[in-house]
Amino acid sequence: MLNKTDKGRAELQPGQRTLGQRERAVLLVADGRKATASLQALFGGLGADIVRELLANGYIVEEAPPAPAAPAQPEPVAPKGSADAFSGPRSLASARMFLFDISERMFAPRHKEMAVQFRDALREARDATAMLAVSREMLISIEGMAGTARADAISERLAKLLPESALANA
Repeated sequence: MLNKTDKGRAELQPGQRTLGQRERAVLLVADGRKATASLQALFGGLGADIVRELLANGYIVEEAPPAPAAPAQPEPVAPKGSADAFSGPRSLASARMFLFDISERMFAPRHKEMAVQFRDALREARDATAMLAVSREMLISIEGMAGTARADAISERLAKLLPESALANA
């Protein structure tokens, strides 16, 4: 289990941008609850190098998982390429990271200009309303590329990541 150090928490404060977007994304989800392997698997496996770098530079530490009170149930594994491949707490930050991940997986391989457009729009989205507007545009594009079922699945997963307050305003 990986957890942020004081240095890592300081990096996530407004105005403290010394790391790149991917490093900050891994740092953001390093909360002491997710398995190290799940963070290493981010960004198509590039997360392993990012985790090593963050550990070496003192942004995160590896902690032993707490002893389970009851027998642990195996976590369901999402099929590779499914919309459920990203997991995180219910927050705007988790929803944003999910959308960045979807942009990379859906658009970057074949539609690089779209991927850049959506990444830039997500970076500029400063509140839930702006982020939801970007997600609607992404879902429209996904529906055109991959069909209604794929867009609906991604929309449902996004709804599970957004805080309830953001859903109420959607």
